[in-house]
Amino acid sequence: MDRPLREEQRPPEDGIVELAPNVRRLQLPMSMPGLGHVNCYILDDERGAALVDPGLPGPANWKALMKGLKQADVPPERVHSVVVTHSHPDHFGAAGHFHEKYGCEIITHRNFRMWWNLEEEDDEPLHNVSDVNENAGLRDDPLFAEISPGPKGPTPWGGERFKMPWHRQLGYTMMRKGWGGSWFSTPKPTQRIEDADRINLARREFVAVHTPGHTTDHLCLYDPEGGLMLCGDHVLPTITPHISGFGPAADPLQDFFVSLDRVADFEGIELGLPAHGQPFTNLPERVEDIKRHHEERLNLLREASDKLGKASVHKYMKELFQQRSWGPMAESETFAHLEHLRRIGETDAERAPSGVLEYSFH
Repeated sequence: MDRPLREEQRPPEDGIVELAPNVRRLQLPMSMPGLGHVNCYILDDERGAALVDPGLPGPANWKALMKGLKQADVPPERVHSVVVTHSHPDHFGAAGHFHEKYGCEIITHRNFRMWWNLEEEDDEPLHNVSDVNENAGLRDDPLFAEISPGPKGPTPWGGERFKMPWHRQLGYTMMRKGWGGSWFSTPKPTQRIEDADRINLARREFVAVHTPGHTTDHLCLYDPEGGLMLCGDHVLPTITPHISGFGPAADPLQDFFVSLDRVADFEGIELGLPAHGQPFTNLPERVEDIKRHHEERLNLLREASDKLGKASVHKYMKELFQQRSWGPMAESETFAHLEHLRRIGETDAERAPSGVLEYSFH
């Protein structure tokens, strides 16, 4: 029996929806595991409009985006800015083409960069919320010193890399190599902002909120006047974002917990606007639900250790996820949870002769 679709999995709704003064939503189509659309927000002002997260790269999304802007009565040349919440293709995909065609600003967090290109020469060091040493990361740990963050080679835990379908693999290759011109090239930000910066959007002032966890560059936008929080993938209405072990952060799950608490502490938020799914009114309660979900997963690992003893990420993954979800992405999230437990002193890890990382609980 098929399970009912979650909000985030449903196909895009037609039409433009007004959510708050000068804030409208256009849903764009996408097809990725667990997701059926992306919310592109249109923030209207006296100069035209800014877009937040304009969807996937490529002509199909572009056609849907142009159709939506026509419905919204926003000529594309009047789009002065594109804000990208984080460095995943369903959020930044159309930004580069928009910039090349219409000259708009591309606004991201200062950490914005792709997971295969973490050390661009003109980028500053990555900054995380929870690290005491802000430049510390996974590769500063001797356990991971030889691990490459790119798309090839072994994972940090010694498992297999995620094998994307050939068409998506081609798309990533095009982004890395810059093939296909601005259709598929990774956008170069024209304005990098950081936590607590203020930015004028929708005829009022928004506050940048750096929320690492899902990615190291994740950005939310807080609107104190309208009581809004544009959440990106940080807080979703019925699912939780993937917490990956592939990135550079030493403890992405801890970063995520800290970032969740930060957005929940803002006063006067009446509406959360997620990148997938419907707006929600219970941001602090939803944050607690997400934290509880991850605490339950940490407890599952603790319980599994009684049976497994010293074991690989792959073995722990089978205890944490149902069989239909087994694979490199599930391993990656399992690794992030095990590393969190190691960082807080509950586990030890060492490499077997095969190169596979094995964890044991105290």
